Amino acid sequence: MSIPIFEACRKRKRKPKLYGFHSFGDPDCPINPTGPFRDNIRVFLQECAVQEDYNVQGMPIWCTLLVHDKKSFVVPLYTIEENVKYSAQPYCDHCRCTGWSNHFVSKRKYHLVIPMENGWNKPLDDNVFDIQTHPLHGLIHSNGYGHLLSINGIEGGSKYLCGREIMDLWDRICTILRTRKITVEDSSKKRSMDLRLLHGVAYGHPWFGRWGYRFFHGSFGVIHQHYDRALEVLSSLELDNIIQDFSNTDMCKEIRQIIRFYRNLSETQLITIRDMLKFMLTIKSCSPAQKKMVVPHNPPLFSSSSKPITRTIPKNKLSTLSKEKPMKYRNFSTMVSNMDSRWPQRRLEFAANIIVSALKEKRAEHLGHGGGMTRQDVRDAARLHIGDTGLLDYVLKSLNNVVVGGHIVRRSVNPMTRILEYTIRELVGSESDQQQQQEIVDPKTTLLLPSKAPCPGADAYNDVIYLYKHVLLGYPESELVQLAAQSVLDAKQFAKEWPFEDEEDQRLTFICRFTDSEFRRQELSPGVIVVVPLHATVGDLKQAAEYALHDTYCVAEQFMVSEIDGLEEVDDHELLFGTIESGVEIWVRGSGMDLETTLRYEGGSDTWMVRCECGAQDDDGERMVACDICEVWQHTRCCGIEDAEAVPPLFVCKACCASLVPHVTQPGFGVEWSEHGVALGY
Repeated sequence: MSIPIFEACRKRKRKPKLYGFHSFGDPDCPINPTGPFRDNIRVFLQECAVQEDYNVQGMPIWCTLLVHDKKSFVVPLYTIEENVKYSAQPYCDHCRCTGWSNHFVSKRKYHLVIPMENGWNKPLDDNVFDIQTHPLHGLIHSNGYGHLLSINGIEGGSKYLCGREIMDLWDRICTILRTRKITVEDSSKKRSMDLRLLHGVAYGHPWFGRWGYRFFHGSFGVIHQHYDRALEVLSSLELDNIIQDFSNTDMCKEIRQIIRFYRNLSETQLITIRDMLKFMLTIKSCSPAQKKMVVPHNPPLFSSSSKPITRTIPKNKLSTLSKEKPMKYRNFSTMVSNMDSRWPQRRLEFAANIIVSALKEKRAEHLGHGGGMTRQDVRDAARLHIGDTGLLDYVLKSLNNVVVGGHIVRRSVNPMTRILEYTIRELVGSESDQQQQQEIVDPKTTLLLPSKAPCPGADAYNDVIYLYKHVLLGYPESELVQLAAQSVLDAKQFAKEWPFEDEEDQRLTFICRFTDSEFRRQELSPGVIVVVPLHATVGDLKQAAEYALHDTYCVAEQFMVSEIDGLEEVDDHELLFGTIESGVEIWVRGSGMDLETTLRYEGGSDTWMVRCECGAQDDDGERMVACDICEVWQHTRCCGIEDAEAVPPLFVCKACCASLVPHVTQPGFGVEWSEHGVALGY
């Protein structure tokens, strides 16, 4: 529930500061920081937030109260500071999957969270980072690079906040704090349609493109040129050619009717599929309410009519359903069937069963008593069977009071270690009966039942869905269109970069990077931003660079700057002004680099190699399998292993398979090889 302004203030020990939700950051913000992010975030917490009297997993929390200008309720924006030295997950999987594996581990991470509405008036739980339904969850490293992890409210929003409002707020905060680059994985869907494909064809950019997010890192070897070319192919499909190409299909009549209807409705000429989709989405967003068909009492579940059926549940019925006692445990299979996920249900269930098997083995070691496992231990055990770390993280976040294969999986924080642990126990008979009796269907999923063939104009979104399914995904006899659509769907990582600003007349700003014989320059992490006064000397710049590196990266905590490239012959007492131009990149040399620390790269300490036939050279978050001979990782999809299939117990890549073929022709060896080099049996 929302928090009224008076209630939000009354529950605080001291009078909190209130800011406007729609104006916070521009112009409603008391700070105007000009330094780097690592300094700006501290000023932000000191001036614009109040520290809470509790913590999450030992991490301090600050809260900023934002008043919704139109509806007069208060939204809490929490900032959580995570020190990676004491974190259960010091490395960043998001950096690894976006091509930032070579970034040095930042000493601090800042989580900015707006929790679910029913938690606005409650303290944050210890599992706050595992919840995927936050209206907003952003993570920013102390070097200014970060990730937008959760943005719920896209295309419609919740009862209180919509996606555009939340993104506007996030963008203003990132701008005022001077973040450097933020990534987002666009897996958002609307009524089974991937928005990155729909909006990419209609507008030339994803939904996040309205705020400047552009293609950054593709999966399965997709690069920027492939993505741009794919959008060009799809968006330039001419409507007259579409009608002709579908003339011999069962969808010919419906597609012709849809195109004709919206061409007659539009005041401008619609030539391509981009023109059509953009106009249809405009009609959808401008209409205050869609037309609804009047149906008789007790209508059949499916109608032979081509018009959509709308079933309305009375409000008193909905309130009765909402007041029913929720089931004690959720069935995992039922739960994932109603979730929008990029993985099929069978893959999710397979991963859950692998996790349960690992927990069962741990419990067996403790003779059936206790045997809890930390999240990292569970993840490491499951990775022996599943290479897709994104899939594992997704499933682990969903496992809490969930029934998987006759076992109840629970997640809780160990009171002694303050670390998140997973435990299981068997589902007893009475609980099993109760579980079967408490399968409740969410009424929201049964309100609208569109028929296969839409009636053009009755519901613009149903017409969009029809074109999306049959034209973009099912174009007849066109491999080019199919490849283009798949390339767009494989482009999930988008990013926005804030340009480096050097506008201060009274300050000198530099991008400082350090060089060492152990590192090659092209592999180095991004430099830190250093700001010094206009009257600073060369020695002052060395000290400022030292402090910035100490404060940002774990590997440079004891680093001492001895010289700056290009200024080796300049005395430390010389003024910088007139000696070196502000805004340039400088390279510093020195000693004290901690080359033995495990907190070196955000990608972790693993040295495993990715080399897939699609061109991928690094982990992109997709499901992978390692060759049991050369130990090189490849995508299962590229190896011919479907997402719903389990990884075979023995896998050998094409190259190693070719070298082994002469040796496996001996009778009785008992190995069968597929065309992709997979060992199918023993």
